[in-house]
Amino acid sequence: MTTQTASTQSEVVRAARRARTAAAELAVLTRAQKDQALHALADALVAEAPRIVAANAEDVARARENGTSEGIVDRLTLTDARIANIADALRDMTALPDPVGEVVRGSTLPNGLELRQVRVPLGVVGIIYEARPNVTVDAAGLCLKSGNAALLRGSSSAKASNTALVDVMRKALSGTAVPMDAVQLVPGDTHDSVKELMQARGLVDVIIPRGGASLIESVVTGSTVPVIETGVGNCHVYVDADADVDLAVELLIDSKAQRYSVCNSAETVLVHKDIADAFVPKALKALKQAGVKVHGDERIVSYSISGSDNNGDGGDVDGDIVAATEDNGDVVAATDDDFRTEYLSLDIAAAMVDSLDAAVKHIREYSSAHTESIITKSQAAARAFTSKVDAAAVVVNASTRFTDGGEFGFGAEIGISTQKLHARGPMGLPELTSTKYIVIGDGQTKARNSNL
Repeated sequence: MTTQTASTQSEVVRAARRARTAAAELAVLTRAQKDQALHALADALVAEAPRIVAANAEDVARARENGTSEGIVDRLTLTDARIANIADALRDMTALPDPVGEVVRGSTLPNGLELRQVRVPLGVVGIIYEARPNVTVDAAGLCLKSGNAALLRGSSSAKASNTALVDVMRKALSGTAVPMDAVQLVPGDTHDSVKELMQARGLVDVIIPRGGASLIESVVTGSTVPVIETGVGNCHVYVDADADVDLAVELLIDSKAQRYSVCNSAETVLVHKDIADAFVPKALKALKQAGVKVHGDERIVSYSISGSDNNGDGGDVDGDIVAATEDNGDVVAATDDDFRTEYLSLDIAAAMVDSLDAAVKHIREYSSAHTESIITKSQAAARAFTSKVDAAAVVVNASTRFTDGGEFGFGAEIGISTQKLHARGPMGLPELTSTKYIVIGDGQTKARNSNL
């Protein structure tokens, strides 16, 4: 082990130990004390917005110099308005019930023992994430409200932003009942610090990775600390044979282009063949106007943005139809990889399917199990789709963009889990707790109260 690595390990371990001490103090605070701290954080962020934006500008400039895509730059960027929204999310958390102490279930056993299962904090939560400085605040706030200490490890691309944000929050906590060490940046700039965090079993209770597939895979496979896996968002919009065409176009554009750099934006549209002639030309035109490049299968490529020949072969029937080529500037031929891609850009894959079951089969093959949606007027089709599709969220006649902790009324979210153990979907306050059993008796013994 090199001296630098040993030093990093020591710093990370020390931070984890401080977090563990802070978590024990935080776990017994009242809701009022935690809510007061959240208000203090929100007020401080707004007051220090100019400093935070200036620090963020350093990260944004460096990202552009390094050729970072605009989608990632958008995720990285903080403005006064975005900071105000982040602060508002903290204030919104104060209106949410405190999950700590909630009785999940309870009963009196035949032997007279009173049994209660109650929510308790997880303890020390490590969050490893990419160029999303808003996650720094969201994660800190959610951990605080649910009684957990947060160890935050953002990417080096957001170092200046995260350093400023955490400094502002820690100073704000100094005037509250919440210990400052309940919110910490993980020391170190190299992968060594990430590795040491992932190996801090016994000091860190759980790690939540937020980012691309490679980050999540490296954390899941390399961590000895339990991991709650948040997944990539290869989300589908399926336009059923019985869809309202205009509504379907509107929902598709919102799902894809309202904000394309987020995990709940649509990355694939599937179109039932029976509605294709009515829907595809309108959709291609709307997507082009929104600046979206379509990666289509052979049948989608056969359409032009001005219409269809009503038989799907791309022929020029009425003089207004222009047969599509392999790359007509609006649609390019899709590869198998296109249907597996989380673009996070103004790109979308598109395919025509012969039935609802064919759409479900496609989704099962390519989905990341994040959010899948159907647009239909048929209740039978909606029921079939929601029962057959396995995802964290299945949406009927609404934008995929609603799969979000804030939109679901959770306040903010720590991430969107695509796994099935402990938590699935947007993770709000209850998902940041575990449970313990409290058993109250009046002298019961096993010897007197058992047939064994």
